Amino acid sequence: MRAEIVSVGTEILLGEITDTNSSYLARQLPSLGIDLYWISQVGDNQSRLVEVLKRAWQRSDLVLTSGGLGPTEDDITREAIAEVLGEKIGVDPSLEQGLRERFSQWHMAMPLSNLKQATIIPSAKPIPNTRGTAPGWWVSRDDRIIVAMPGPPAELQEMWQREVRPALQQMSEAIILSRVFKTSGLSEAAVGEMVAPLLSSSNPTLAVYSKADGIQLRLTAKAASQKQAEQVIAEGEIRVRELLDRYIWGTDDDTLETAAGRLLIEKGLTLSVIEDYSGGWLAASITDIPQSPVFFRGGLVACSDQAKIALGVDEAIISRYGAVSPEMAQSMAEVARELLKSDIAISTTGLLENENEPAGVTYIGISDGENSRAIRRSRGKRRVTTTALLELRRLLTSSN
Repeated sequence: MRAEIVSVGTEILLGEITDTNSSYLARQLPSLGIDLYWISQVGDNQSRLVEVLKRAWQRSDLVLTSGGLGPTEDDITREAIAEVLGEKIGVDPSLEQGLRERFSQWHMAMPLSNLKQATIIPSAKPIPNTRGTAPGWWVSRDDRIIVAMPGPPAELQEMWQREVRPALQQMSEAIILSRVFKTSGLSEAAVGEMVAPLLSSSNPTLAVYSKADGIQLRLTAKAASQKQAEQVIAEGEIRVRELLDRYIWGTDDDTLETAAGRLLIEKGLTLSVIEDYSGGWLAASITDIPQSPVFFRGGLVACSDQAKIALGVDEAIISRYGAVSPEMAQSMAEVARELLKSDIAISTTGLLENENEPAGVTYIGISDGENSRAIRRSRGKRRVTTTALLELRRLLTSSN
């Protein structure tokens, strides 16, 4: 089955929002055995959308659209699909009743414009939307399918998981499974050389690519059944781990935060952070973990010299080494560990410009009570946060 994704919305073309729906759907299709060939983005213009949909209808078995199902005049996905298929669009009484009941539950009068969301064509079936007022469309004709879904990611993802994916699963003739291995401590070229014997395999296939949190490998298997695909993945994973196991810190949806948090919990250790340059990014990423209260003592943000001194940093360190220095990073980490009574502490310090350092240099400090050290890093709050978490994990695994 050849698939195509069409994202609708002028705000995408203007760069006002990021098209996360396309990437989400693209990740979902392989496990259904569906090959994605094209992704298109088009603004809220009916003639251009019709042009894109006609091309998609001609060359793809499955067309997935997102956006353009709202109640306003520029929400024209329904009208465009109707024009492409040459069918008349009209209000469906049951959809209208459902909309009016929903607005009644909200103790609101339904605006007349919302009737657009109760329209449908003969070839379409409505797809329930439990998170919004815009039902989707499942259009089936001429051995092709168009699935129109709403633009808000929460609505699209709920509709996909509850309604669309199960229906497509029943139609799929093949199963494609993937396993992602996340590594650190190696360059992309080094990883490629180490797994070179596996790269020529046709099933499972192995791809190597670089991400912000390290080099990742995607192992993909295709089979006639779920059980067979799982077996191919399991056999491939054995070979990958034989070559790279000591460098693999996580798989699939694992994040550095969850990987480090899991190790802290397993070891019964606690963590605190103190941030200058990253301004709270590190603490925010750690507290995204539901289990963070078990190990995270808290975070401090100290952007000025006065704040650092007030928290306990020796003024002599600032005057002698400067606010952006390895010594400052180490001292900040030690202060946070003592102040918040944690086993380990991490610090970040840096400036976009500094008279003694090139623009953008930052330092990450880490202290466990016995040792403290600092790591130099180029600018970028996300990069600094990622490096800090990698260093934390490296410390935790080295103490095994």
